[in-house]
Amino acid sequence: MSQFPYQADTGFGPVEPCLPLQRDADYCEFDDEDEMVTTERELAEDAQWKKIQQNTFTRWANEHLKTVSKHIGNLESDLSDGLRLITLIEVLSGKRLPKHNKKPSFRSQKLENVSVALKFLQDDEGIRIVNIGEYFLSEFCSC
Repeated sequence: MSQFPYQADTGFGPVEPCLPLQRDADYCEFDDEDEMVTTERELAEDAQWKKIQQNTFTRWANEHLKTVSKHIGNLESDLSDGLRLITLIEVLSGKRLPKHNKKPSFRSQKLENVSVALKFLQDDEGIRIVNIGEYFLSEFCSC
């Protein structure tokens, strides 16, 4: 699946989508007031970076979902049941995903749909997935 975004133009120059950097365990410990101000500034910059990444991915996904008359407005709510994620993967891969819940109403059904999508990417498309399930569920799945 070579259509996944590697660079996108956000108006601020090319941005390479990736997961947030991991911080050291002592990241939040403050020795003095200056360090606390610096850390707050870094957190604000992280929030801005995260918003840019979300907007970039949303625009990219919507470009591909146009072909099947689907749209993502909010990543958190629109991907939470796994249906638009499955549709996006089907559009990008040109393949049909295995059986999944077409009308998920329970949290377990929604999580199962997300699992079907991630399993397909890993097993059928050969995309190495490392900790993405936990990250996806904590960040985007409000189910």
